[in-house]
Amino acid sequence: MELNELKEFLDFKAEQYENPSFLEHDPIQLPHKFSRKEDIEIIGFLMATIAWGNRKSIINSGNKLMEIMGNSPHDFIMEYTKKKPFHFVHRTFNTDDLDFFFRSLHHMYKSSNLEYAFCGGDQNKDVKTAINQFRTEFLSIEHLSRSDKHVSNPQTQSACKRLIMYLRWMIRDSKKGVDFGIWKGMPPSELYIPLDVHTGNIARKLGMLKRKQNDWATNEELIEILRDFDPIDPAKYDFALFGLGAFEKF
Repeated sequence: MELNELKEFLDFKAEQYENPSFLEHDPIQLPHKFSRKEDIEIIGFLMATIAWGNRKSIINSGNKLMEIMGNSPHDFIMEYTKKKPFHFVHRTFNTDDLDFFFRSLHHMYKSSNLEYAFCGGDQNKDVKTAINQFRTEFLSIEHLSRSDKHVSNPQTQSACKRLIMYLRWMIRDSKKGVDFGIWKGMPPSELYIPLDVHTGNIARKLGMLKRKQNDWATNEELIEILRDFDPIDPAKYDFALFGLGAFEKF
C-alpha cells in the first residue's frame, strides 16, 4: 500500500471508530459519567492505570474503584486519610498500590493538580518530558517500591501505553464525543499513540514499523509516520489502529 493510500485508509478508519459508540466497551466510559474537570481527570487517571487485560474486567474493576470513592473522586481524594479500610485487586495492582495512589493524589491536589503535574511549566513540553516530570512528583511521597512499576518510566524504554492513553483522553478535542480536551498545557500535536498489542501488530502488518518490540523507541518510530499524515492531531490514528486490531481482527 502506497503512503497516500495508507493515509486515506487510516483516516477513514479513525473517523469510523472515533464516535460515542466507542465508549460502550472501553474504560474511558467511566470518566464520562462526570462533568467536573477534577473528577474526570482523577477517575481517568485511575482507569488508565489499571487498563490492562480484558476490557470488561477493567471496567468491572473501575466500578469497584468508584464504589470505594463514593462516586465522588475529587471529594474523596481531598479528604483521603485511609480511616475506612478497603480491599482492591486488579491483576498485580492491589490495595497497597491503591492506597499509595490515593495518598499521592491527595498530596498533589493539596497544592496543584494532575494537569500541572504533567503539563505545568514549559508550554512546549514533549510527552516524554511530561511523563518524567509527573513520575518524579507522583513517586515523591513515601510508598512501597512495588508500586513503582505501576507508573511507567520512559527512561527504561517502557512504551508507557497507559500514561500516553491518559494524555490522549485529557488533551484531544472532545468534539467526537470520546476524548475530553480539558487540558490545554500540551498541544495534541505532541501526543503519541498508546502502543499495545493491537496497535503494534496492526502497524507492523501495514508496514509502518520495523521494530519488533513495543517500547519507547517504537513509539517514536510510529509517531514520526503518523505526524506526516496529520501533524496537528496524529493521535487520532489510535482509533484506526486499535479498531482494526480489536474489532476487525485485521
